[in-house]
Amino acid sequence: MRRFFDTNVLIYAYDCDESLKRETARTVIAQAIAEDEFIVSTQVLAEFYSTAVRRKIVEPKYARELVRQWSDHHPVPQTADLLARGIALQQAHSFNIWDALIVEAAREARCDILYTEDLQHGRRFGELEIVNPFLASAHEPRTRYGVKPRKRAAPQRRSVA
Repeated sequence: MRRFFDTNVLIYAYDCDESLKRETARTVIAQAIAEDEFIVSTQVLAEFYSTAVRRKIVEPKYARELVRQWSDHHPVPQTADLLARGIALQQAHSFNIWDALIVEAAREARCDILYTEDLQHGRRFGELEIVNPFLASAHEPRTRYGVKPRKRAAPQRRSVA
């Protein structure tokens, strides 16, 4: 299973103000790296560096080192073709261009999951599923077939004699 990471998940992994999200982000990132399933794009790496430094989440030197480490996992490069597909997706679904580019980068890398909190959890773009790792239900296995709750029988009325 190939997993693509949006910028916000990488940021939360180092944000001291968000301890619960930090632990969750670190766990899913470490697991993906250990299983050689960690995928990002050059856009995500640039956004991470910019946000982490601007918000003083990490020092610039450390942010640069993280970008270098994550770059070892062959990030999806921004290309003119990816941009054209991202614009088409943005126009078809009316969400922002940056999210559309991330979805298209994840699809180009043939990822199964896109971890983000910016898009609707459970939404699909072909084979790609959007997962918000910070929702409790995000860690429950998904089933292909929904289970309908049983209808409860109406209570029987007793006649009074």
